Amino acid sequence: MSGYAMEPAMPTEIGAQVLPPTDRWSTTSVVPAPVCRLENFLGAERAGALLAYAISRQGDFNTGTVLDPLSGQVSRKGRSSLVLPVTSSVFSGHLADCLPLVQEVLGHRATLTQTLTVLTAHGEGGHYGIHTDASRVRDVSTALSAVYYLHGKPRGFAGGQLRLYDTLLDEGSARPAESYRTIEPEHDTIVFFPAGAFHEVVPSTCPSGRFADHRFTLTTWISGSGSASPVSGTPSGIWEWMARAAEHTRPLADVTRDHDGASPVDLPAPRRRP
Repeated sequence: MSGYAMEPAMPTEIGAQVLPPTDRWSTTSVVPAPVCRLENFLGAERAGALLAYAISRQGDFNTGTVLDPLSGQVSRKGRSSLVLPVTSSVFSGHLADCLPLVQEVLGHRATLTQTLTVLTAHGEGGHYGIHTDASRVRDVSTALSAVYYLHGKPRGFAGGQLRLYDTLLDEGSARPAESYRTIEPEHDTIVFFPAGAFHEVVPSTCPSGRFADHRFTLTTWISGSGSASPVSGTPSGIWEWMARAAEHTRPLADVTRDHDGASPVDLPAPRRRP
């Protein structure tokens, strides 16, 4: 038994001087973009072969570009990287096989039918400012972006992380928030996220200057038909909100050719597992 006398609890008023009254409650919310990251995507042997291939094609890379959504002009503003358009049936097959799982994780139900893919290389000062991938796909509300990372061991560069920005919702409008998640560019890993999500590649350093020490990626945009709708347990309408925030980054006119020269490739059907 306690030696203290038991007194009945009495409510205490918290007055306006402590909590000043407000005219209304805030409707602002910040929603993180859904993301799915897979490790050991191709396996050591295939990842090593792909890295060797990227290094061997050094002379074929070109300067990466951006597309101005208003003028439709191609420029290099806000981006410093090298690109090489590629296709790979092996890589596409791996994408097709894992997409059912990825879509389940992301809360995504649209039918995906084609890809655009480029090899990229970031060296000293390499970066890509805040942007969306709306210029790469016809329907940004249903498309996915995928970034597959490659680099030598030991790693010859620093920096180059992916920043994936949250979406700020405020009274019917949507825009990129100041908050973000950081994803490290680890060898043989791949990350999937909505093409409408704002993101950037932070500057990298490459002390040796050697091409083999660059940060390499296979960057792929996966699109198709249908609409994206959330599944149980995911934020309702987040895909549509991100598409709304990204709308001003979409070219005003239909773009018939990718500004980095990538060509669309049909996505194969996933292979049946035993």
